[in-house]
Amino acid sequence: MRHNRAINHLGRQSGHRKAMLANMASSLILNKQIETTVAKAKALRTYVEPLITKSKEDTTHSRRIVFSYLKQKEAVSELFRVVAPKIADRPGGYTRIVRTGFRVGDAADMAIIQLVDFAEAAAAPEKEVKKTTTRRSGAKKAAATEGEAATPAKKTVSRKANSPKAANENATKSAPAARKVVAPRKSGNS
Repeated sequence: MRHNRAINHLGRQSGHRKAMLANMASSLILNKQIETTVAKAKALRTYVEPLITKSKEDTTHSRRIVFSYLKQKEAVSELFRVVAPKIADRPGGYTRIVRTGFRVGDAADMAIIQLVDFAEAAAAPEKEVKKTTTRRSGAKKAAATEGEAATPAKKTVSRKANSPKAANENATKSAPAARKVVAPRKSGNS
């Protein structure tokens, strides 16, 4: 029976548990959602929601109290600058736990814990902008892209093809490779 057992100890000593929850809370604030086990997510919810409530009042005292729990300046500043204004009118329930199934290695029940007001931003995949690099200047590149749109692509000839070094490489590539003859090993018992 679980008489008077208010918190889940998560199979850890108190120092390890507090450090783990502080790191998970910081990651949740910085990334807006994390994936963990259901038991850790429920423990994290009870740890982080009072801190979010405390962040509604932006005073030096509340920042110091939150910092004593989180122990990361970046997470504290993100909480007070980004998260707190967005949840200012919400009376509670800042986090959501969504079960995702079972982990492959040990079949632990997994869940995603996320900040409710940031769920859309975390769920939407970020578009990657592919940056192309070139050796040429920007003016030539702009003219080339206009010319490519008007004409079909041309086959470019490398300057290396005319060099004597390239001629030697082409000759060695076209010549049949000589087979290397390997002598059989002698046994050590003779």
